[in-house]
Amino acid sequence: MSARPQWYDSGLEHIWLPYTQMKTMRPPLAAVRTYGSRIVLADGRELIDGVGSWWTACHGYNHPHIAQAVRHQLSHMPHVMLGGLVHEPALKLAHRLCDLLPPSLTRVFFSDSGSVAVEVAMKMALQYHLNAGRTGRTKFVAFRGGYHGDTLGTMAVCDPEEGMHAMFSGILNEHFIVDLPRDDDTASRFDAFIAQHAHEIAAILVEPLVQGAGGMLFHDEHCLLRIREAATRNHVLLIADEIFTGFGRTGPMFACDVCDVVPDIVTLGKGLSGGTLPLAATVANSEIFAGFWSDDPGQALMHGPTFMGNALACAAANASLDLFESEPRLIQSAEAGKTMAHMLGHALTAPGVVDVRVRGCIGVVELERIEDLNGLKQAFVDEGVFVRPFRNIVYLTPALNIAQDDLEKLCTSIVAVLKRR
Repeated sequence: MSARPQWYDSGLEHIWLPYTQMKTMRPPLAAVRTYGSRIVLADGRELIDGVGSWWTACHGYNHPHIAQAVRHQLSHMPHVMLGGLVHEPALKLAHRLCDLLPPSLTRVFFSDSGSVAVEVAMKMALQYHLNAGRTGRTKFVAFRGGYHGDTLGTMAVCDPEEGMHAMFSGILNEHFIVDLPRDDDTASRFDAFIAQHAHEIAAILVEPLVQGAGGMLFHDEHCLLRIREAATRNHVLLIADEIFTGFGRTGPMFACDVCDVVPDIVTLGKGLSGGTLPLAATVANSEIFAGFWSDDPGQALMHGPTFMGNALACAAANASLDLFESEPRLIQSAEAGKTMAHMLGHALTAPGVVDVRVRGCIGVVELERIEDLNGLKQAFVDEGVFVRPFRNIVYLTPALNIAQDDLEKLCTSIVAVLKRR
């Protein structure tokens, strides 16, 4: 990379980058500015961002309404702890989230990352049973192909074989990892398993409609309904991990909306703040909250991330919700999906491609294998696009309001690169 800024080489000697073998990595790109769906590099090149900064920038970069809200909040109060204090942005956001979700989901616990939001959900589920004297319900049910985070607790409910955490097998807490109930056969086995182990199970965790980091694996609403019915029938809690799937990414505002499945706990993140600041939320229903309502201090939820409910992040999130109300974001998500379905379909004739699938504003090209992942990433950069394939997947999760010409460029670049392999 030419024209490296002074801070690049000196800082690269000390930073530890995510999901990266630092010894063999290609030099990372130096980003200096963003706008719309564009990332501007230090050497002057511009890349069209096809992944929305890990699925967060749902309105694109630098949206003026979000920027103005953050500037306004910064001038008044960037942060105060939520221990013994509250502030308007957090309370307003909690109220607005509950208005968007089913009426039974009434209590919002803020954190600063998706992994922590899932950890909080798991902790809520465990303590809900403990507070009620059900000491045996210490296991979680999760699904093959699933991913819920990189912290120790969430690693234990990710796919133990296909996921990123296989080396920790035997070290982490062991939970039940089963097949999604996609059809009559798997549904029958799932129902029997839940019935047999219900006395051990605190909750079932599912990524509704799309398992993201596990391989962009899709399932339909009937699968979700089967999970909800089994949980209800066996008095097991259901946690919907909507960190990736929420805020229009799969089409509706939340993936569970597609079939009116109401979880007992939902986790939110990624697009919650419009890709601007770290923020996540765990939203519980009234029954779970009531399980902590006590004169006994020991039955309180003893958890409190230092920056939970950060005022700047909540201001950004409130502004993001404004945009969902004032701009046709869900319609734009659907239109982007139509474009991807049409244009990525041409990749089916590329060598090694086995499937092309689209749901909402998620486009996926699945290959038999990707032998040179770094080389493929560089080929996309050479095309002027930022696309980050993983495992055997090339995917797009752009801003929901991405400009049509930018989206078309992303799609044609993917098809062109894959056909040259």
